[in-house]
Amino acid sequence: MSDMSPPAASPLVFAIPKGRILDEALPLLARAGVVPDADFHDKNSRALSFATSRPDMTLIRVRAFDVATFVAHGAAQMGIVGSDVIDEFDYSDLYAPVDLGIGHCRLSVAEPAAPVDNGSGVARESHARVATKYPNLTRRHFESLGVQAECVKLNGAMELAPSLGLASRIVDLVSTGRTLKDNGLVETSVILPVSARLIVNRAALKTDSARIGALIDAFRALVTEREPA
Repeated sequence: MSDMSPPAASPLVFAIPKGRILDEALPLLARAGVVPDADFHDKNSRALSFATSRPDMTLIRVRAFDVATFVAHGAAQMGIVGSDVIDEFDYSDLYAPVDLGIGHCRLSVAEPAAPVDNGSGVARESHARVATKYPNLTRRHFESLGVQAECVKLNGAMELAPSLGLASRIVDLVSTGRTLKDNGLVETSVILPVSARLIVNRAALKTDSARIGALIDAFRALVTEREPA
């Protein structure tokens, strides 16, 4: 006799970022009913995919920039990532329904604290070389000032670029500003404030609205609970 039971739903894949947001995201996930297996916390593990307390959900841990790509292309159905990444890529297939209120920082322009005075500030320049991993946001910001930005793409050690002559300034995330100060840089303008968002693949939301919609509601309720009355 053949098995006529309906096929099980495909597992949901939830992408979370390595780095600064992770420690704040895990308690939120747990309160939403998603707890990764113990091996997630094993510092010696090289695994990138983990089972969770939900049998229908898997967590993947990837670089922050890759979270948006996995979700936008449907390899993961949901994820958590900074609004800086969302704005940098501007994927049409991404939906960001909830500001989670964590991972607060800002995307800023910084330059040497004591630059060589050549008689012209950025507002009067027509061209600037900028080290950043946010070329799209950087170009748009400087274009709004009437400046053409030549972006030097770096994924780390951004603060070294001005002192080594690679760029005249940098665009990077700033939290306390301590790293900038320690490297002789000062924050000169803020491009945008940043916080972590819940992101969803639009097509997945349409085809699996019950499960994904319930998770969106759960995260939204958690954020509402934390907001002052």
